[in-house]
Amino acid sequence: MPGKKIMIVEDDKDTVRALGVRLKSQGYNLVVATDAISAISTARKEKPDLIVLDLGLPGGDGFVVMQRLRSNYELMMVPIIVVSARDPFLNEERALEAGAEAFLQKPVKDADFSAAIEKALSKSARVV
Repeated sequence: MPGKKIMIVEDDKDTVRALGVRLKSQGYNLVVATDAISAISTARKEKPDLIVLDLGLPGGDGFVVMQRLRSNYELMMVPIIVVSARDPFLNEERALEAGAEAFLQKPVKDADFSAAIEKALSKSARVV
C-alpha cells in the first residue's frame, strides 16, 4: 500500500536508517520519533497509517507509548508493529495483549517486516 504514512518510534539511528530505507523503497512516506515523549505528539500531528514501535525508548517504555496511543481517540485505531531487541518470550504476548498487530525481533528480516506491514495496513483498511 504505497503512499501510506508510517511512523517509526526508535532511538537507534542505525535501526531508523535501515527500516526507513526498506519502507521508502516500498513507496511509504516516513515520519520518525526518537523518544517516548515525542512519539505521542508526533503521532497526533502526523496521523500515521501505521506505527513501528521500539520498546526500549528514552523518556518512557514502549508499552507506555502503546497505552497512550490506545487511549487517544484520534490514534486508537492506528495499527502498531512492535520491533524490539527485548526477549520475545517475556514481551511478545504482552505487546499483543496491549494492542500490537505484530511483534518482530531485531534484527528484523525484510520478508517478515514487509508481511507484517501489509497485513496490518490491509486489516486497518477493512476496519475504516
